[in-house]
Amino acid sequence: MAKARYLFPKDYMADPSANVFNGRLYVYPSHDWDSGECFDDDGGHFQMRDYHVLSMDNVMEGEVTDHGVILDVDQVPWAEKQMWDNDVVEKDGRYYLIFSAKDYTGVFHLGVAVAEKPEGPFIPQPAPIIGSYSIDPCVFKDDDGRVYVYFGGIWGGQLQWYRDNKLKPAASVGQEAGFRPTLLPEGKEDALPSRVALMSDDVLQFAEAPKAVLVVDADGKPLTADDPHRFFEASWMHKMNGKYYFSYSTGDTHLLCYAVGDNPYGPFTYQGVILEPVVGWTTHHSIVEYKGQWYLFHHDCVPSNDITWLRSLKVVPLEVTADGRILTVKSE
Repeated sequence: MAKARYLFPKDYMADPSANVFNGRLYVYPSHDWDSGECFDDDGGHFQMRDYHVLSMDNVMEGEVTDHGVILDVDQVPWAEKQMWDNDVVEKDGRYYLIFSAKDYTGVFHLGVAVAEKPEGPFIPQPAPIIGSYSIDPCVFKDDDGRVYVYFGGIWGGQLQWYRDNKLKPAASVGQEAGFRPTLLPEGKEDALPSRVALMSDDVLQFAEAPKAVLVVDADGKPLTADDPHRFFEASWMHKMNGKYYFSYSTGDTHLLCYAVGDNPYGPFTYQGVILEPVVGWTTHHSIVEYKGQWYLFHHDCVPSNDITWLRSLKVVPLEVTADGRILTVKSE
């Protein structure tokens, strides 16, 4: 198995969303800045105030171009801070960046910014997506041109604050300590699922209420809260040989896992581990095919290690079997 490439050692970036546009590979990461605060589950130690885009035409070697800042929090009227994960989709010749950020009450929402080129600049909409919440959007365009957004993250991602797309009164809205154990399922209760929503034709709003993305076992039963392979954050969707591959991070069990379904809504049957635990608390990724090879983009905390926990981008080729199984990438 090939060794991972340290993709962009000039800066600390994370949460890479990789896409192929116009025959070139573009990576849209979040951007870590050390805020000087102590490490916490809410992510306050990462300033994360802007987005860059990187591009390349040779994944495992050669030049990586940094196109600079494509969106800054000061450009977004509704957002105060913590520009977390983002992703970009092309439709009808325009490019739509869907991102997550905190508003001025401390609540995460998803926003949209639009550009004429994949490298931006992106112009944000004045308000977040109506009915949006939590973090980690992945934007997936199916073969029929429909665009879906997958999202959600637990603890600092605030997903546990919501039931049936409504904010629960018990949530400490406006407080930075978003982790509320009483709102989390435990033991053999069903795990909290990711969310998915079809986007409107103009890719600016949800076209429907978000739905639960169920990951089930071989018997069709949802994974439980105590299962180390249950969803935590970092949704990603890709399609391979007519099947829908939903992959995600397990958060505090430090794995990347995947499940397979027959449509964009699922349910998705758990298949296995994509990436073993890496150095650092979080694991976040994307999967893309480029020039006939599948790649896993992800991050870890090398070389910052336990000094600041700032994250760095990595990429490694994926091995896929003839029957569509993804072989586990061993951590280095």
